[in-house]
Amino acid sequence: MKTIENEDDRLITFSKRRSGIYKKASELTTLCGAEIAFVVFSPAGKAFSFGHPSVESVANRFLNQNPPPNDNTHPLVEAHRKVRINHLTQQHNELLNQLDAEKERAKALELVTGGKGSDGWWETPVDQLKQQDLHDSFSKFAELRNEVVSKLNDKGAAAAPLINGPMDPAQLMANPFDHVNANEEVVPAVFAAPAPGYGPGCQ
Repeated sequence: MKTIENEDDRLITFSKRRSGIYKKASELTTLCGAEIAFVVFSPAGKAFSFGHPSVESVANRFLNQNPPPNDNTHPLVEAHRKVRINHLTQQHNELLNQLDAEKERAKALELVTGGKGSDGWWETPVDQLKQQDLHDSFSKFAELRNEVVSKLNDKGAAAAPLINGPMDPAQLMANPFDHVNANEEVVPAVFAAPAPGYGPGCQ
């Protein structure tokens, strides 16, 4: 194991590992009722901390300062507090899992688009897109068409408009040539996106 040389990769790895430490610490607190605290500094020097019940109380206990007073909390109140903490910890872990899933999805999308991100979305092979991605691509096509229509009409304002007004993405899916001028050249390479809930494996 050695230090990651690339700065961007180093920051990404730090973020992922920090989330993992948070998750493990919260699990230790939930499962064992342990009091825990830690502070970690990012490569950029920013501090991140986690503590249960708090960083201050654990640090003071470690330094033998401000020892905790005798706890006379009613058992029912304490039980409710623990249930609440467990619930919040579970929500926190679920959010971390969702964040990790979205990061993986972003990586997969970057691989599909050849590292071009959203700039090369029109070059992505259609058979590699999921249903939601297909709908997103159609919406982007509609926005692009509307922008082109607006530019052409602005340039030809003195003459008759080249193309009729903008169209809604839903119209593009239903009838992509409904608003095209009769004299306009049309390339019939348009396909319809599947309706939600339709396709292999859908009922």
